[in-house]
Amino acid sequence: MALTARIEAAIDAAVARGQAGQVPSRLAAALDDAVRPGGARIRPTILLSVAMACGDDDPRLADAAAAALEIMHCASLVHDDLPCFDNADIRRGKPTVHRAYSEPLAVLTGDSLIVMAFESVLRAGLVRPERAIQLASILATRTGMPMGICAGQGWESEEKIDLSAYHQAKTGALFIAATQMGAVAAGQDAEPWEELGARIGEAFQVADDLRDALYDAEALGKPAGQDDLHDRPNAVSLLGVDGAVARLKDILAGAISSIPSCPGEAALAQMVRKTAERLTPMTEVRRTVPGE
Repeated sequence: MALTARIEAAIDAAVARGQAGQVPSRLAAALDDAVRPGGARIRPTILLSVAMACGDDDPRLADAAAAALEIMHCASLVHDDLPCFDNADIRRGKPTVHRAYSEPLAVLTGDSLIVMAFESVLRAGLVRPERAIQLASILATRTGMPMGICAGQGWESEEKIDLSAYHQAKTGALFIAATQMGAVAAGQDAEPWEELGARIGEAFQVADDLRDALYDAEALGKPAGQDDLHDRPNAVSLLGVDGAVARLKDILAGAISSIPSCPGEAALAQMVRKTAERLTPMTEVRRTVPGE
């Protein structure tokens, strides 16, 4: 089964469990709306690619881990869009959850998705409890404090921001989770896979900074220029467009060289190259950037 089909089937199963029975209909609808359309599904794709490179000896567990990671990412987007944070009106080309369903339901949707993510891993891991515990631990570490996406969001409330720590937590955390969870789902150690996830996450953050600076809302499917609007530190303001593009290419080259030795090392390197191709073409489209 193609990776996309595996990911979507696992997400569908997790969401269906969350909508089963006598449930509040609007919250159930909001859960579905929060995960679809799915965007690039880049994090679960990385997770499954690593699992396959390591042997993928338990695809059911790997699929559940991939679904959990993407559901957690979707939860973070629902919360990021709230009025207390970005106050965004659109996400992936449609109204954000709080605009479509109300702010209280958006909070409950994000919370429900977080719980759903952990439930997905633990349910699938009943036959391999030691792996399930590790997967849940990695997901928790890369979601909360001090090294997860909650910490990343928290940096935006500080007077002085440590740019490296901010990027590692806000964006890099779930990419580290992707590589480490993929390895663990296939019965391998997590630690050697941290650097690859960190490098891919850093590259994605630089690419996201470039998209925010160079694209309009129609092209992004979400509000553009948010870094300038919220005075957030970003690669474009620090390095300029050309410098950020050069930095992106350097990071991706380093990511390939950091892949641990594994049976599917060559295929995994190709996946990283494809990721690079998906990230870099958008830098050819330019619009006026302050200071450029």
